[in-house]
Amino acid sequence: MKILVATEKPFAKAAIQGIREIVEKAGHSLTLLEKYGTEEVFALELADKDALIVRSDKVTAMAIANALNLKIVVRAGAGYDNLDLPACTARGIVAMNTPGQNANAVAELAIGMMIYLARNQFQPGTGSELRGKKLGIHAYGNVGRGVAWAARGLGMEVFAFDPFVPAEKIKQDGVCPVDNIETLYNTCHYISLHIPANEQTKKSIGYDLLSRMPKGATLINTARKEVIHEEDLLKIMEERADFKYGTDILPDNKEVFLAKFGTRFFGTPKKMGAETAEANVNAGLAAATQIVNFFQNGDTTFQVNK
Repeated sequence: MKILVATEKPFAKAAIQGIREIVEKAGHSLTLLEKYGTEEVFALELADKDALIVRSDKVTAMAIANALNLKIVVRAGAGYDNLDLPACTARGIVAMNTPGQNANAVAELAIGMMIYLARNQFQPGTGSELRGKKLGIHAYGNVGRGVAWAARGLGMEVFAFDPFVPAEKIKQDGVCPVDNIETLYNTCHYISLHIPANEQTKKSIGYDLLSRMPKGATLINTARKEVIHEEDLLKIMEERADFKYGTDILPDNKEVFLAKFGTRFFGTPKKMGAETAEANVNAGLAAATQIVNFFQNGDTTFQVNK
């Protein structure tokens, strides 16, 4: 089978070496397309390929329409909103992600932003400590569990809301499950977001929830920009001088946040959650392994367009 790795932002060299070893050992061929620039170049290269690995690259209906032999596409990472799932499904193409491979990197970034904001972005002045503070994990998946583990090590009291995770499983990690989202926001000084962006969650983090948070509140977003109701967040931060926001996805009106809120707002210049050498390699190798397993035995364990 012909496998294409298409990355506008390339994998690390070690990741490519590992991907090539996995693919070629299984008897497949590998083609690299890096910094390709335009969708047309991408679509042309994809035309005769049987499998595709991408990072944050957009796999659109146009690209899929041109991929006459494509059977599987794997997004090396957890989020997969860069894949046109309806177009994949219509063509019978299996779409996958690689859940958990970037989880530790994202969790460490979330904790790092909490510390950075608590200490006034390391500017002169009195900051605060995380020990003894209440942290709410909004969605208790791989990243949420990683944040909880690290936060407990720092002496935080951790709560979690996730209707899809049994309460007993959350309790086993030393985390307190809550029954509803309002309780999480009422209780916690810090909220760490790990929800996907879908029709139910887009703009769901708005004034009602944010206004419930106790004094000294900090919202951390390493999930998706779309889940934040930006106008409501602006309103809260204007009303409450104690409210801070740290994000790995810059808001549309980032200039307003930067101008108005100083050290109460921090946004990474680009999405950096998975930007570690370890995560880069882990996600790439997982993607290659999943493709090999799919062709060898039909394994669709991580399919996201079922």
